[in-house]
Amino acid sequence: MNPLRLLAGSLLLCLIPAPAWAAEGLDGRSLGLLWAVPFIGMLLSIAVFPLLAHHFWEHHRGKVAGFWALAALVPIALASGAGTASEAVVHTALLEYIPFILLLLALFTVAGGIVIRGNLHGSPATNTALLAIGAGMASVIGTTGAAMIMIRPVIRANDDRKHNVHVVVFFIFLVANAGGALTPLGDPPLFLGFLRGVDFFWPTVHLLLPTLLIVGVLLLGFFLLDSWIYGKEGHGTRDPTPDRAVSVTGGVNFLLIPAIIGVILLSASLDLGRVTIHGTEVAIASLARDLAFIVIVVLSLAFTQSGNREENSFSWEPIREVAELFAGIFITIIPVLAMLKAGTEGAFAPLVQLVAGPSGAPDNLAYFWITGGLSSFLDNAPTYLVFFELAGGDPQQLMTEGAVTLAAISAGAVFMGANTYIGNAPNFMVYAIARDAGVKMPGFFGYMLWSGAILLPLFAVVSWLFFAG
Repeated sequence: MNPLRLLAGSLLLCLIPAPAWAAEGLDGRSLGLLWAVPFIGMLLSIAVFPLLAHHFWEHHRGKVAGFWALAALVPIALASGAGTASEAVVHTALLEYIPFILLLLALFTVAGGIVIRGNLHGSPATNTALLAIGAGMASVIGTTGAAMIMIRPVIRANDDRKHNVHVVVFFIFLVANAGGALTPLGDPPLFLGFLRGVDFFWPTVHLLLPTLLIVGVLLLGFFLLDSWIYGKEGHGTRDPTPDRAVSVTGGVNFLLIPAIIGVILLSASLDLGRVTIHGTEVAIASLARDLAFIVIVVLSLAFTQSGNREENSFSWEPIREVAELFAGIFITIIPVLAMLKAGTEGAFAPLVQLVAGPSGAPDNLAYFWITGGLSSFLDNAPTYLVFFELAGGDPQQLMTEGAVTLAAISAGAVFMGANTYIGNAPNFMVYAIARDAGVKMPGFFGYMLWSGAILLPLFAVVSWLFFAG
């Protein structure tokens, strides 16, 4: 189909019914479900194109994101003027998209300058220790940063093993997902919550026990499985990686990691006043934080030995892909969030009722499983944002009397991103690196057999212990 005709058709659909506009922006009470078409189209594009049209997606994903962004913005401009559409974009960019991307850029750049050299031998105890270290790092330097630092040492340690697929699968479970549940640095959904007003250490307190349970059970299960496989396969094969003492190098990057944490904490505690930019009020401390992220990136690039990034096979492509796709996501989600804010008066009233109990109180089990289920196949960051708004969108209320609900949303988004390769960005990056290194990784549905057999029963226990009742 001609893209222009498709865009024109979506515009006409979105204009039915015609919207009303509140003083603060789009009034979700008068928007029909078809206003969500661009957001759904964006997410389906992310889920389907990499699997069915990989070559096309690699070369045109930015255009696809731009198409869906226009499909969301043009109806707003036609209905209420270009000024309203531009204000919506500026609001989203300044308060959510730019801080989100700059944090990921800083973590990605700093992590790319840290190299673990040497060759360990992949015994069950060594592998379990590596996975535990990676899971612990994930909440400090992010799941993407921890995964990129640790995956190559893990692969090198097991390149003499006859069976090593399970090592990478559990690496995805632990390092690329569950380990990032304790701070806003760990996983993108939690940073979005931080930008919305959730305290920095709120996830540390309220997700600590479920995280320890999941990480502990997975590490124990991995050790038992790896010990069984290790005992069966024997070790007559010569390790193809020459022995070399293990060392870690990164120079200034070791100082820049605490600098990132300090900048975030300071931005949340300092009140330097506010400025209004094209109708959006922005805290000066937040602007200073974003500028500091850029300075950290420059310092990392300037003072890291170039050989470090070469050893890590560092490339800007992953962060470029994230930037392109999330630009489309953050724009197309604008009318969706407006409808969610309308609650039972909006088009998403059935969804509101689905996550509410008979008395109208939140059904925390439903929040956990529905947020997690969607996070398994869509990106977990926008999924978190949707259900954060569905739960009321007030961070102070959610952190106090709504604490269990917010914990259920957060846990579902972070933990269940591990259910598929596309649930969280590092998953597919780890898959690609391992496959290129010769690991016979399972396909999309093969991986789901692993996650379904191991993770879903564990999530059932977590939901019963922490979110039932």
